[in-house]
Amino acid sequence: MPRPNQNPHVQTFFDPATFTATHLVSDPATGVAAIVDPVLDFEPKSGTLSTASVEVVLQAVAEQGLRLAYVLETHAHADHLSAADHIRHRTGARIAIGRHITAVQHVFADLFELDDVPTDGSQFDLLLNEGDQVPLGDLSIGVLYTPGYTPACSTYLIGDAAFVGDTLFMPDYGTARTDFPGGDAATLYRSIRKILALPPQTRLFVGHDYLPATRTAYRWETTVAAEAADNVHVHDGVNEAAFVSMREARDRTLAAPTLILPSLQVNIRAGALPPATTAGHIFLKLPITFSSDAKPGTAT
Repeated sequence: MPRPNQNPHVQTFFDPATFTATHLVSDPATGVAAIVDPVLDFEPKSGTLSTASVEVVLQAVAEQGLRLAYVLETHAHADHLSAADHIRHRTGARIAIGRHITAVQHVFADLFELDDVPTDGSQFDLLLNEGDQVPLGDLSIGVLYTPGYTPACSTYLIGDAAFVGDTLFMPDYGTARTDFPGGDAATLYRSIRKILALPPQTRLFVGHDYLPATRTAYRWETTVAAEAADNVHVHDGVNEAAFVSMREARDRTLAAPTLILPSLQVNIRAGALPPATTAGHIFLKLPITFSSDAKPGTAT
């Protein structure tokens, strides 16, 4: 039986190209492990893929004698390509994500006209619901449904650690944007309050860190108590209406992530690439959006 009183060991690998924190979490008693939000390196100017970042994580798994059981995706990422499928092929680890990934698949399979992509979540091995418990050696992975950034965001609770994805950032940076399809500021606020209802000493591991002007070193670990006291967007005392007003105004100023178009085409496939052509080439689509003062055929 899982013993939830035990606490996991967490090792984090930071990717400065996408500001992503990949977490290797393991049960000290049994060595059973999971990787949270792994990165597949993608250079957009040349379209070059690399597995260098994830190989460093897998090397740590091997060096520590861990048995990798899962890849835990907190959501379908819009800012980096997932290495989940690469890990699955290398290790046999199962890929888990929140069941509401199907809503995200519907949106982006339609947007990119991806006829080869089922929208039933079948690319993933485990579709998780709020309250599910998945064993991780002598520990247990609990699932907290935390939408708002996307409809499919989950927080994973393992002992005294919670992996929150993009829902919360470090206290001096704030919270996720909510202007992607299915995002909603009021929903995000309520999800954050669920996280902040966890015990104050709970360790929170965020999915990204973007340096504010007041800090020079990247960080990815905080606590419920620190977020409740100091988060610049949603500390205790900020009510839902004030948060929604701030969040929606801020979202209107944000540019799209650099890798949003390639990322989503890969990540709704659980990190798998599109099928190769008969010539053996793999392509990602680049939809064109015309500005209000341009029409098809008018470019010179």
